[in-house]
Amino acid sequence: MTSISPPTPHADAHKYGVLFVFAAGVLWSTVGLGIRLIEDAVVWQILLYRSISMSLFLYLLIRLRSGESPFVQIRRTGFPAVIAALSLVAAYSGGIYAIQNTSVANAMLLFATAPFMAAVIGWIVLREPVRAATWGAIAVAIGGIAIMVADKSGAVALNGSLAALGSALGFAVFTVALRWGRTGEMLPSVFLSGLFGIAITLTICLGLGFPLVLSPNDGGIAMGMGVFQVGAGLILYTLGSRSLPAAELALLSLAEVLLGPLWVWLFLGETATANTLIGGAVLLLAIAGNALSGKRRKPPPIH
Repeated sequence: MTSISPPTPHADAHKYGVLFVFAAGVLWSTVGLGIRLIEDAVVWQILLYRSISMSLFLYLLIRLRSGESPFVQIRRTGFPAVIAALSLVAAYSGGIYAIQNTSVANAMLLFATAPFMAAVIGWIVLREPVRAATWGAIAVAIGGIAIMVADKSGAVALNGSLAALGSALGFAVFTVALRWGRTGEMLPSVFLSGLFGIAITLTICLGLGFPLVLSPNDGGIAMGMGVFQVGAGLILYTLGSRSLPAAELALLSLAEVLLGPLWVWLFLGETATANTLIGGAVLLLAIAGNALSGKRRKPPPIH
């Protein structure tokens, strides 16, 4: 009679890691739907309210989780934490603008280029080696992006696509700054990005004359996104990523890209152009191929 051995702690950790990271992707994928449900607020107003709720949420979380102030952790990381935080503000701003000015499918797929940008920036700034397979995947991804933006003849749609690529660049700089600061802990930098976001967007709103009081619908959605979409997603990702190799994280991150357009199609009937679907398929193949080609390799250590 064959005995069935009980699951090992490592197997359980891997299972929960997959579950947590996938759940984080599901939460992050709702950003397009959330932005679409906002009626009147512009990007700076949305980001202001989202930054306020996110900062309060993360401050409490970091205090409860570590027993120390997030400001202490930020001082420990130093200047890289400031770079990481500012790059996140740019990424969030570009992301919201992109979703408001192009299809959610187009924006979400272009956001997915961030790991490739991080690989190139890490190679240039930190002298981190890039695998030959990753260079090949980057070339394929560029082809996919070219297909996606080829039919964006209108200035608004093209600007939305460029903003999405700018958002991806911001996330890439954030990733490299964390490695530069020799820390895998992202929450303090994200908290600092919320404070920078409040200061920057408040200044812009006052300077351009945008009202600081939003409708209950717009304000509620924006603040809810700060807690549930960004904050809770980061908690789940942080918990899950500790037990998963980099290749699996890359593959699971595709859940965010694929589900984002699905939500707006199901709830709002928004569809994507043929170019977006074809170019997006090429881009997703590049991401999946790069992740699978490195599946047997251990993720590079943070120097």
